[in-house]
Amino acid sequence: MRYEVRERLFAVGEDYWIEDEQGHKAFLVDGKAMRLRDTFELKGPDGRVLIDIHEKMFALRDTMVIERGDEVLAKIKRKRLSLLRNHYRVELIDGTELDVSGKILDREFVVEYDGEMLAHISRRWLRVRDTYGVDVIREDADPALIIAVAVCVIHLAEKERGED
Repeated sequence: MRYEVRERLFAVGEDYWIEDEQGHKAFLVDGKAMRLRDTFELKGPDGRVLIDIHEKMFALRDTMVIERGDEVLAKIKRKRLSLLRNHYRVELIDGTELDVSGKILDREFVVEYDGEMLAHISRRWLRVRDTYGVDVIREDADPALIIAVAVCVIHLAEKERGED
């Protein structure tokens, strides 16, 4: 399943829809302004909160936390940095680790589990300016979680570069 994400999505305090490949509204990203830390909510088309995303306070390295209800699903932080590619580690609550690598700021990266691609994020598929696609490869992958991971790593990469 492929989703289309508008670049303005990451403005804290603004809301943006993510559409599926048929053009239907699939998720709403609600950026929460006036908060002590960077916070987003990923909502379904019905307005129900599916995932909370927030910056972890008092961490040595910038870390984002993804929660569903009161349960932490994942923590995301930079793994290592090279000249051409960024790497982030997603630590799921069950101990599983996902690897996110690629050119994050160019919106060309992948999410992998144990060497198998779960999702591919790319601008190449779309002609609309400031838009990129999130292609969830595995049918058993949670699209809301994958999109939340993409939101987090882009936010962290932009923050590291000083764009936030």
